Order: sequence, then C-alpha cells, then structure tokens
Amino acid sequence: MAEHDFRYNLLNPEHTLIECKALAAGRYQVTGNGGSIHNGDTLQVTLKGSRDLSMRLTVEKVRHLITPPGQWVAVAKGPAFKELAIHNWQVTCDSCGKQLDFEFAVDTALGKQAEAGAAEARISELGWLRRDAKHLCPKCQKE
Repeated sequence: MAEHDFRYNLLNPEHTLIECKALAAGRYQVTGNGGSIHNGDTLQVTLKGSRDLSMRLTVEKVRHLITPPGQWVAVAKGPAFKELAIHNWQVTCDSCGKQLDFEFAVDTALGKQAEAGAAEARISELGWLRRDAKHLCPKCQKE
C-alpha cells in the first residue's frame, strides 16, 4: 500500500490529478496520470477551491487506461460530507504578534456553529496552541 501525493501545489507534470468528483457521500471517482496506482493505495488530493487544504482517499479499485499512456481511473473512499465551505481566517500570536493566515474547511450541513471548532482544529494542525483564549505560535510555545 503506497501513498501518492496529487496536491496541486507540487506541480509535478508526470504525476498529475486530472479530475476528482464525488459519486456519493464518501465515494469519489479520481482520474489521474502517473504514479502506478493500485487497490488499497492512498491518494492525497487538493480540495477544490483551496490553495493548501487536502484530503486522503483510499483506492478501492483502479482501471489503467491504454490511451493516453499512464492515465488511470479509480474509485476511492474518503471523508463523507454534503458540501464543504472553505474559509480564510487570521490569528495573531498573543505573545510575539506573529500573524497566521490560514484556510479551513467545514461541512455546511453542520451550520455556522461548527466553524469555530473547525478553525481551532486547523490551527492545531498548523502547530499553534490556544490557551485561555490566547493563541501562541510554535516559537512562543517553546519559550
């Protein structure tokens, strides 16, 4: 079981994602080029409309196409959601003043109240810490 990285920011023309579309909640059809994909492999793909958010998909079955050479179509399973909204927020370190501009995704079906929790989870993924309603960047956490 291999992991294949198809995020847009890598810009690797021999190893590209052509299309990723939802078939049903948690099931996706992925078309790509290169990478020698097999059943059980993991694909990391960029979320549509995002500059740096991605999701992991597990390949259930793959079909390698004869033409064009190297192209394949896979059915994969991954996170189930109705519709993702991508938000851009900012947070400032309360110790040194460093600012973090970040993106996070939240399922619109969960409503507006889910945004704060999704934002805090993303901040933690990026190495920041929230303590007593104050945010600390990774550098200030070490001090």
